[in-house]
Amino acid sequence: MCGLTGIVMGKRYSDQELERVKELFTRTLLAHEERGREATGVIAIWPDSLYTILKKPLTASEFVKTAEYENFLRIWDKDVCTLLGHTRKPTKGSIWNEDNNHPLIVGDTVGIHNGTIKNDDSLFENENLARQAEVDSEVIFSMLNNIHRNNNYDCRSDHFASEVQTCTKKMSGSFTTISVHLKHPHELLLLKYNQPLSYHYSKFLETLFFTSRYIFLRKAFGRSVVTEALPNKYAYVFSLFSHLVPKGQPYLQFPIISYEDTV
Repeated sequence: MCGLTGIVMGKRYSDQELERVKELFTRTLLAHEERGREATGVIAIWPDSLYTILKKPLTASEFVKTAEYENFLRIWDKDVCTLLGHTRKPTKGSIWNEDNNHPLIVGDTVGIHNGTIKNDDSLFENENLARQAEVDSEVIFSMLNNIHRNNNYDCRSDHFASEVQTCTKKMSGSFTTISVHLKHPHELLLLKYNQPLSYHYSKFLETLFFTSRYIFLRKAFGRSVVTEALPNKYAYVFSLFSHLVPKGQPYLQFPIISYEDTV
């Protein structure tokens, strides 16, 4: 059980708005500590694909007090467009190897995962994927990175959904993920399979918030706010710059299954 946090920004903030989002980002990390206390990690991605990443084998409450996290907040400016955060409860891979802690970067794909992939070793071998760490989560983003590369990262292509579905069919276990391609940092791909994930679109901030803890959204945005618990066993693509759907809604969603569903 791990904690996932994602933020996608739809505009350039004022100073006051920027401080508000920084506060919310820190608060959601702390809210997810109970879901994973062994390691905490964050990444901020700019529109030009540059990023800064910080990971430590610390609880969230320890992590946010470090000088490195204070510097992370300081250099995160109004132009940052996407943020991911993760609190880890490891099932495989030592927390002392930084490559095992999330966010994970494979090629141009950055991702965070909650769940356990049981057949990661065989997938790495059978799919001829290079491995950089021991953590089972890495295989998810290795497979997604292959899709992105082969499709030139076009989520609207006829083949994208079917190739994602082909990948999830091969995975045994549970996998709720948030991932982003560095060349398209305003778009998030979500896979929701048997682990919690909710989201809220703030019209005031023009920002999407994703979290493993629905209650955080209620506390952060008030009792009257409408938040969405995303339906299980679906993939979603969100972008605040798509004109195909109302802001805050996924512009692509499709069902997914795992290996267990096919046997």
